[in-house]
Amino acid sequence: MKPPQMEYITIGRILTTWGIEGKLKVKPETDFPQRFARGARIYIRRQPMTISDSAWHGARLTIKLETVNSLEDARKLRGEAVEIQHDQIHPLPEGQYYHFQLIGLEVRTTRGELLGNITEILPAVSNDTYVVNGEKGEILIPAIEDVVKSIDLEEGCLVIEPIAGLLSLNQKKG
Repeated sequence: MKPPQMEYITIGRILTTWGIEGKLKVKPETDFPQRFARGARIYIRRQPMTISDSAWHGARLTIKLETVNSLEDARKLRGEAVEIQHDQIHPLPEGQYYHFQLIGLEVRTTRGELLGNITEILPAVSNDTYVVNGEKGEILIPAIEDVVKSIDLEEGCLVIEPIAGLLSLNQKKG
């Protein structure tokens, strides 16, 4: 079963205000920092907005929106998601996927056994781990070539070859 295509994709979250002129402190949630460049189109509460200025302070970011000009207006946006529309995503090289594309995929073994659906992705330096929930409970699947054999976004399916002990280690004890 193919997961529904998301119309909006979160690229950051507004943490708080910055100064008194309506600037916002943002936690970026994207691998493409240029999304926050001057003139970029973003969406907050599904309303289109344009970034008039942005500044990076290490990993922290402040932005100024064209339509937010006071501390009071900026405060109303605290905690909101900063989004882009689906058609604004950058294409990735073949074999690479955005996390939002994988969430919801059915996970099956090469023998056809349904394990469940990906509900979360745990990022790590060495490799991500897919959290799969199904009838057997929660299963952690390492996103490595030896295990992940195919990903078909059109069919909404990820096929794995369980390595020795993978499924038995993940079984919840009752």
